[in-house]
Amino acid sequence: MPLTDLDRYDERTVGRVGDHAVVVGASMAGMLAGRVLADAVDEVTILDRDPLPTDPVARRGVPQANHVHVLLEPGRATLEALFPGYGEDLRSAGGLDIDAARDLEYHQRGDFLADGPHRLPMLCASRPLFEALVRRRLAARDGVTLRGDCQFTDYRFDESAGRVTGVLVRDADGETTELAADLVVDATGRTSRTPEWLDDNGYAAPPDDEVTVDLAYSTVEVERPPGANRAYLFAPSAPSTRGGTAIPVEDDRWVVTLFGLHGDHPPTDPAGVRAFADSLPTDDLVSLLDDHEWRTTDVAHYPFPSSLRRRYETLQRFPEGLLATGDAVASFNPVYGQGMSVAALDALALHNALAGGRDGLGARFFGRVGDVADVVWRMTVGADFEFAATTGPKPRGTDLFNRYVARVVDTAQENGYVSDRFARVLRLEHPPTSLLAPGVLWRVLAPAGLVGDA
Repeated sequence: MPLTDLDRYDERTVGRVGDHAVVVGASMAGMLAGRVLADAVDEVTILDRDPLPTDPVARRGVPQANHVHVLLEPGRATLEALFPGYGEDLRSAGGLDIDAARDLEYHQRGDFLADGPHRLPMLCASRPLFEALVRRRLAARDGVTLRGDCQFTDYRFDESAGRVTGVLVRDADGETTELAADLVVDATGRTSRTPEWLDDNGYAAPPDDEVTVDLAYSTVEVERPPGANRAYLFAPSAPSTRGGTAIPVEDDRWVVTLFGLHGDHPPTDPAGVRAFADSLPTDDLVSLLDDHEWRTTDVAHYPFPSSLRRRYETLQRFPEGLLATGDAVASFNPVYGQGMSVAALDALALHNALAGGRDGLGARFFGRVGDVADVVWRMTVGADFEFAATTGPKPRGTDLFNRYVARVVDTAQENGYVSDRFARVLRLEHPPTSLLAPGVLWRVLAPAGLVGDA
């Protein structure tokens, strides 16, 4: 479910669900859930095992933090709705607001896509800065507490009522305390222990789908001249499993991330990084590395074995007072840059589910989150099955749709209208079915020479 298919944020529609909510995990998904819950309860406590600094620094619990992150349209629009002025805060902190239709050079299937006719706003910054600004806004909000350096150990559970009633938390001194809550949200990521806990407490764990891609990232930072705002993305196209991206961020830097699928991993030494960049279809990224001073001496590396989806929406029984969000529900191949924006869509789903009050909240929420995951899963996993080495359950119709998308991309290299339509799907702004609209379909399937560049 993309942004156009979800009701936007409106704090007037939220029903009350209790006095206190606890969110386990101060990830972007956890913080956005906490902000939405602040409309429905008196107090929200957001817990994390890491310290939660004020400054934009990478946290140990976010191993991918040093690599390229992008905020797609659902993320940008939702952050602005939940925290009015967020975009201006980001720009004031050195982040950029670029036009992805013209400033982002997108290369796929042998060429760059044409510039689109309409502006596509895109906020660019490091992951630590995106998160730090959200933490600051939450910390300044009455009724919201961010509590770091504490370890979630278990849920409090009233078995007779079938309800989670809080959490057990161990602090930095090793002391365990109980936090009572009317609602607990698991935002601990793909390592979530909730499925195991369900199995141990008389409930079925959610069925899951796993699609193996054997991906790895290698990232460095280089100097960026003032005013230079060009961004690059080289999407891997079969049979080549290599790609890379460079995004302008705060402090006059480009973050340059190289990636490879199915074991074709980028090296972790500077010379190897340069050689990998030189193997890409154009010299844009290797020129960035050669022509600008490196800000980093070490190469950051991040492996990602598989996309994982837990289908909570299929469960017939689930304890009251407990939800899961973000990567704890679905963790997607990060090449597509959708993680923070899916977290924003999950937060909108929670906001909309809260409008119905406390009764039946879990079923409403997981149904909406399942709709979000369906669209993104089909897009990302479907694209991964372009490569023969990808393993796991393949969504129905993937091969046929991939053949059509290949023609869309080829057309978008010459046609600005199709490029714009394709970009809005990649940005999770419009559904993939929009690529079958008559205006796109005709341009994609028309004989060569009958369609112009608009």
